[in-house]
Amino acid sequence: MENEGNHNCSEEEEEEEEKKEEGKEEEEERLEKEHFWKIINAFRYYRIYAHERVTRSEKQFLSLPAAHRKLLPNFLPHVNKLRECIEHNYEILKAIINNCNHMFENKEYGVIDMETDGRLKPASTFDMDKLKSTIKQFVRDWSDDGKAERDACYRPIIEEIIKHFPEDECNPADMNVLVPGAGLGRLAWEIARLGYSCQGNEWSLYMLFCSHFVLNRCSGVNTMTLYPWIHQFSNNRRSADQIRPVHFPDVNSHSLPSHANFSMTAGDFQEIYTEPNAWDCVATCFFIDTAHNVVDYIETIWKILKLGGIWINLGPLLYHFENMANEKSIELSYEDIRHCILQYGFKIEVVTQEIETSAIFDTSC
Repeated sequence: MENEGNHNCSEEEEEEEEKKEEGKEEEEERLEKEHFWKIINAFRYYRIYAHERVTRSEKQFLSLPAAHRKLLPNFLPHVNKLRECIEHNYEILKAIINNCNHMFENKEYGVIDMETDGRLKPASTFDMDKLKSTIKQFVRDWSDDGKAERDACYRPIIEEIIKHFPEDECNPADMNVLVPGAGLGRLAWEIARLGYSCQGNEWSLYMLFCSHFVLNRCSGVNTMTLYPWIHQFSNNRRSADQIRPVHFPDVNSHSLPSHANFSMTAGDFQEIYTEPNAWDCVATCFFIDTAHNVVDYIETIWKILKLGGIWINLGPLLYHFENMANEKSIELSYEDIRHCILQYGFKIEVVTQEIETSAIFDTSC
């Protein structure tokens, strides 16, 4: 009887543990779905948010003395042009999120309807800033205007990959390259275009929605237009600079060689990439300072690299969570990071600190 009692107790404990796990999974799924709709809501709220900002400028202008308004005859016509640009941007955003819930395998979040406001809620300033930043990312990754920035940031990484894995010594298709924090996917796409097997990884749904659009829904060259600078009301040299269009993509994103091995994954870098000795190269660009604890990233990269594999990194140490309330953030100096890298077993082959880069800068200003 005593043994049976212990056995029953064990079964009850196992059932309780199973229920806890199920509850945890359900909660994670709920939060994931909630986050998805939060980002969709930000895209949908863009039109209201942007028009409210323009209307505020218009009201402030109209509050000026008549004599001052007379000195600025082009102000109101410019406001009208801003409104037209907002409407155009909104059409692109609608195209981006149309059916984007089907981009994730085995995930269904419901039908997205951009035309009804039944589920539309005011988006936070933080969410709108993320969306505006993502719109600017099209400039860096997929426009002629961003070529100088791409050459400064991506070209050194690509050159190092070619240097370590030259065609005359290896088959590029056999070299597996991972690009964490891939953003809109241009760096990973360029690496794949050279024949390397390349996978980009991105956590941000803002970036994932937009990269999916440009990589899978855009055909041809410069067939799309955005107005990324209309949200910038300060430091404009000319009014025309604020409404300057940017065309994308500057290349046909469908023009990868037929044998190219290119993919994008969604999710947390550390959670997805746990298989040891899986990658010949990890290329990080403006990424490691997105960590709550950069040592976690270093440890993960060390584990997933093959013996003799290489890690190529470019970017500043502008820690993303440094000033965010209730967010863990460990801000290490380059000296401390270098020490950690060496302690894990990396051998530092090349260090270049003279590369000048900028982050999505309007060159007309």
